[in-house]
This record gives sequence, C-alpha cells and structure tokens, in this order.
Amino acid sequence: MADDTLASPTLTLFILVRALPAWLALERSERRRIAGTITPLPDDLQLRQFDCEAFSAMCSDIWMLSGTSLEALNAAMERLRDSPLFAGPYFEFVAILPAIEDGWKHFEAMEESRN
Repeated sequence: MADDTLASPTLTLFILVRALPAWLALERSERRRIAGTITPLPDDLQLRQFDCEAFSAMCSDIWMLSGTSLEALNAAMERLRDSPLFAGPYFEFVAILPAIEDGWKHFEAMEESRN
C-alpha cells in the first residue's frame, strides 16, 4: 500500500440540520448577516454545504465538515453550537454522522504494516 494510506485519515462529519420557522421568516439580508457572524474555520478544516430541502422532509441542509484533527473538528462544532444559528434558535441538529472516507483502506494498510 502507498505510504499516504497510513497517514492520518480525513475525518468527516455529515451534519444534518433543519431550518426553523424563525429563520425562514427572516429577510434574506438578515439571514446573510447572521450567517456572517459565524467564526471562520481554521485552514485545516473544510466545510461544504448542500441544500436538500426541496428533496427531503428530514432536514433542510447537509453540512460536510472535514479535517484531520479531531480537536479542530470538536472546536468547530462547539463554536457552531454557540453561534446565533443554533442559539437563536434558527436551526436545529437532526443528526451528526462521523465518517472516515475509505476507512477500510486505512485499516487494511495498518494491518499490513504490522506484518
């Protein structure tokens, strides 16, 4: 296996959230203002946002937060929970699904390196 397979795997949190009526009642300019108050992410984390409200009754959005540092992911989640988006309350968490992309490959590489 390639050496990069043994590197720390990227941890990804799939964060399913639901926009609440208080958020939807705001003018879009006010939504942008509130969203702009969120603390920027450190360079070692990446956030992607997926709008799924037209296709799902479970959640309105899926946020994908990725990084190699468990501590950085934890800090980002703590800041998000304390942000106006969730303290408002304008959004609620539906589910947080932690995952490692191709985790089985990382496991197999670790097992092979032991032999």
